[in-house]
Amino acid sequence: MNSLLKRVTHTQAGFGLTVLRIVAGLTFAAHGAQKLFGWFGGYGLEGVGQWMESIGLAPGYLMALMAGSAEFFGGLALILGLLVRPAAAMLAVTMLVAIVTVHLANGFFMSNNGYEFALALLAISIALVIEGAGKLSLDKRIAG
Repeated sequence: MNSLLKRVTHTQAGFGLTVLRIVAGLTFAAHGAQKLFGWFGGYGLEGVGQWMESIGLAPGYLMALMAGSAEFFGGLALILGLLVRPAAAMLAVTMLVAIVTVHLANGFFMSNNGYEFALALLAISIALVIEGAGKLSLDKRIAG
């Protein structure tokens, strides 16, 4: 188990990835808070669940709970730099689902609810899976 934990938390990345990780973490956590708690102008689990059900993601409440939890808790993990690779992998899957089910049909640009923003978050998440948390992280401290 100790070997697995070291592999998951090991990072050679520098300070640049730390900045990217924290900004992405704040963004994900805020979007998750909209879905879970209705904060920042969000609709909360009931509203997001009804919307997800309406676009064919059923059961809507469960899908809203899963997406909101991935974004909120995954975002917190990125901010802290704790278990960044698993959190980023979960966030990458979440963004891929969002692109395919919501944004792809609207084209690239965010102004038309396209996949531009979700693609950027997907790319950041994949980079974090590959590189790890960076120098200023709990993962770096755990890995030693």
